[in-house]
Amino acid sequence: MSKYWNIPAYSQLGAEELRRKAEESTKKASRKGRKMEPVIVEGRKIAQTWWGQAWCYNLEKYADYASRLGRGKNYVRSGAVIDLNITKGKILARVQGRRKSPYKVEIHILKEEACQNIMNACANQIENLEALVSGDFPKELQSLFTGEHGLFPNPKEISFNCSCPDWAIMCKHVAAVLYGVGTRLDENPFLFFTLRGIDLTRFIDVTIGNKVEQMLSNVNEKSSRVIDDISIYDLFGV
Repeated sequence: MSKYWNIPAYSQLGAEELRRKAEESTKKASRKGRKMEPVIVEGRKIAQTWWGQAWCYNLEKYADYASRLGRGKNYVRSGAVIDLNITKGKILARVQGRRKSPYKVEIHILKEEACQNIMNACANQIENLEALVSGDFPKELQSLFTGEHGLFPNPKEISFNCSCPDWAIMCKHVAAVLYGVGTRLDENPFLFFTLRGIDLTRFIDVTIGNKVEQMLSNVNEKSSRVIDDISIYDLFGV
């Protein structure tokens, strides 16, 4: 009797063959009027910006995913993720594999509810929206986003399904899509907040509101930087 893992149909495709099949599937979808949004990795790194790199690092720090992430990297670099869309709490994608038709991947990310602490921290440490989007904010705040109770998801918050016959907890197609999200965040960091179910407008409004409240709470407190009348006389003789 043949063993599942010895069946030739499930052996690994080479990068060139995978790329060729992906191109064929993309052209076929185009002829049918379906617009695909492929993940295109340029260069050796899957992600270039802080948001994309932080997403990939977050995946790699969980032992639950270690066995399949390597093959997922190869797939996303080969252009196998021919379509990837991010909506509120959900990732929908199509990944080319050995079969002629690409596999359908669906990933759900539980909505993040407890982000008030991060909003409060942002009020004190992020000067503008540009800094937030670029990831150019203090390292301690970056740790707050990616830490144990931050906004980046942990395995318990991630559920997924793939139409491939792989019985593994996480197949290489799902892993490729998860890495593809890192590339997408390079293109549009706002998608991170969409995926986590966070209204970015509200996030910004609350953050600014917290900063204003903090400033108003100190309005009646005398600042050490204000020179009183006696000090002015001593300094300038007026």
